[in-house]
Amino acid sequence: MPEQSSVGKAVLRVLQTANPVAKVMAARHAARQWRLGRLSHDFCKTMPDMPARPDHPVLLRPRDMPRRGTGTSVPRRIALIHALAHIEFVAIDLAFDMIGRFGSQFPREFTDDWMRVGAEEAMHFVLLDRRLRAMESFYGALPAHDGLWDSAIGTAHDASARLAIVPMVLEARGLDVTLQTVERFKRQGDDQTARVLNRIYQDEINHVHFGTKWFEHACRERNRQPHDHWKRLVKTHFTGGLKPPFNDSARRTAGLTREYYYGIE
Repeated sequence: MPEQSSVGKAVLRVLQTANPVAKVMAARHAARQWRLGRLSHDFCKTMPDMPARPDHPVLLRPRDMPRRGTGTSVPRRIALIHALAHIEFVAIDLAFDMIGRFGSQFPREFTDDWMRVGAEEAMHFVLLDRRLRAMESFYGALPAHDGLWDSAIGTAHDASARLAIVPMVLEARGLDVTLQTVERFKRQGDDQTARVLNRIYQDEINHVHFGTKWFEHACRERNRQPHDHWKRLVKTHFTGGLKPPFNDSARRTAGLTREYYYGIE
């Protein structure tokens, strides 16, 4: 077997890779090796508290981020695409940390699903970075906020909490807002970015579905009522509350029905 012979090692390599191009390659390699049956179902490696990060973008607290504004200028469009690229970059690590930290608690299909998610997040990042380069910018040219990993730190101890917050709150919020962003780019004549965002939107319906699927699996294993347990976890681990409007149709397609998120304060 090659040196990188287990899921734990493959995932750790992704998380310990800082350079964006190299991280994408490591993510794609891990997903391909798993798909081809070249990685053992072994989770002996301890996951880092914080993944490796490149020197750029400079990471700021959300409150310190410059305001992007709402205009249609090219710099403002670049700023929005850059922010979305950073979300996808962090999402690579969120997917692989999900595998490495919690995979041993679930059937092999859990790793199947999150390897797919990790590979797709890597592809999303590449598509957005290409758009930046086509607009004479690049990922790292602007600051980005460093609050995205906070949800991973706060749920590192509990698979159910991680599933409840990352795919079922954060990615589900993407389903609520992405189509409006697609239309915004179309109105600005940027059909290429609109197509990229629509592709991301379609993939992330599946990502929310995987989160809901495995959250409900964990609830069955522990004899918990999913809707009530989810609401408890969200109140504990997610500050700011859930704010409408909700894309009920996309959420329902992903299995995230209104019983989960309506009525939560």
